Amino acid sequence: MEKFSTLKSRAVPLNISNIDTDQIIPARFLKATNKKGFGDNLFRDWRFDKVGNLKSDFPLNKPIYSGSILVVGNNFGCGSSREHAAWALTDYGFKVIISSFFADIFKANALNNGLLTVEVSDEFLVYLFKLIEENNKIEIIVNLKKQTINIDGESMSTSFEIDSYKKTCLIKGHDDIAFLLSQKEKIISFEKQNINLK
Repeated sequence: MEKFSTLKSRAVPLNISNIDTDQIIPARFLKATNKKGFGDNLFRDWRFDKVGNLKSDFPLNKPIYSGSILVVGNNFGCGSSREHAAWALTDYGFKVIISSFFADIFKANALNNGLLTVEVSDEFLVYLFKLIEENNKIEIIVNLKKQTINIDGESMSTSFEIDSYKKTCLIKGHDDIAFLLSQKEKIISFEKQNINLK
């Protein structure tokens, strides 16, 4: 995974609540086991019409919006436990998802795949949507080390919580296996100490 420290980016607003994993990546696209290519079908049934043409009114298709931050409504990632939802979002190019609530399994899958889920208050989420609507070029600054969100040129900011282990993994660019391997010397030392105590 890529290391994550601070991200400054424009954002794409998707002001819809209760977006489930089947809407993020429909079940018919889950046949592949490789993570690559899933971004092509992200929000497939919302982004495209029945004949495969882009729907111009869907936020991800609007040229006025861009960036690697997706701002979404409450209860994002509910439904099934498919990890492919996180794969689709990261393959599309998103690095941060901001919402007021994430489904637990989706949140775990996202963090395991280097996708930072940032949970903010309902009030701050409303504030973000309003800012982006007023100025689609505004940039959001997400600082993982400080666990803060700032808006470029605005005074209002907020903090967010994250599991300390997942925070370490994201900062170092480690998945669970890579983190374990990074602790190899400590593990060997611990095992030697235990052998000596027997």
